Amino acid sequence: MKNKTIDELKNLAEVIKTPDGKEHTKISLLSLKNFAEKYNFKIKEAEIFALENGILPQRYQRNIGSIGLLGQVKLLKSKVAIIGLGGLGGMIIELLARAGIGQMVIVDGDVFEESNLNRQILCHENNLGFSKTEVAVKRIKSINRGIDVTAYSTPIKEDNVFDIIKDADLAIDALDNIPSRLHLENATKKIGIPLIHGAVAGLFGQVLTIFPKDKGLEGIYGFPDNSPGSGIETELGTLSTTPAMIASWQVQEAIKIILGEGKLLRNRLLCIDGQGGKVETIFLGEKK
Repeated sequence: MKNKTIDELKNLAEVIKTPDGKEHTKISLLSLKNFAEKYNFKIKEAEIFALENGILPQRYQRNIGSIGLLGQVKLLKSKVAIIGLGGLGGMIIELLARAGIGQMVIVDGDVFEESNLNRQILCHENNLGFSKTEVAVKRIKSINRGIDVTAYSTPIKEDNVFDIIKDADLAIDALDNIPSRLHLENATKKIGIPLIHGAVAGLFGQVLTIFPKDKGLEGIYGFPDNSPGSGIETELGTLSTTPAMIASWQVQEAIKIILGEGKLLRNRLLCIDGQGGKVETIFLGEKK
């Protein structure tokens, strides 16, 4: 049966030559959907099956030169929790969906307001008042219906965060207040998974990748009892460009963690000053 399905998959595919002269066997989205329906596969399962047999789903064609077929399989088999679906979180799920992350856990208890229109990619005039998680699920599925999405329309709290993220491979902090960030960090450390922190204000932003044994947010905000409730974004606001920059760095860190390749921003706080045109790294502990 397996050989039959592989043969049929190959019959649906076509061989292409890339600009560097290499040949790849690719399959279109429509052909892959028909194949999945015939053999009762989920779309994601069909994509993994194709990749593991050297056949490239065309939607990932531009990924493969950087991460390879097996790298794409790793992304499809991964599960990422995104906490917060505002300026950062909306852009993060957009980029993760296009990269081909197989499972997402998305969390936000808010609805869209007019003040979100200036910077939140998920927010439009026709969905004001709608749940952010509801809109996010629809957006993810419109990009890649094969992605499994679990949505929680609730604020992150100390008593719920552990259960929400416990099965994820990593978590991404797209929150807008420091107490919730600290609850999220504590949960990731207990579970033993990495956390990718991001924060924005005006034309400024920061990114830090935190592993369970790292100093983490304490190195930025101090001890929990002394940390402020919110950052300078309450004064500066946030322009549309800043979340896009920081979210891109956060997603790139997530991809590197999943693939096990590249140098991470671990114990290195990346600070981007869009106004001054400067990027610098502040070491928070042992260099990694």
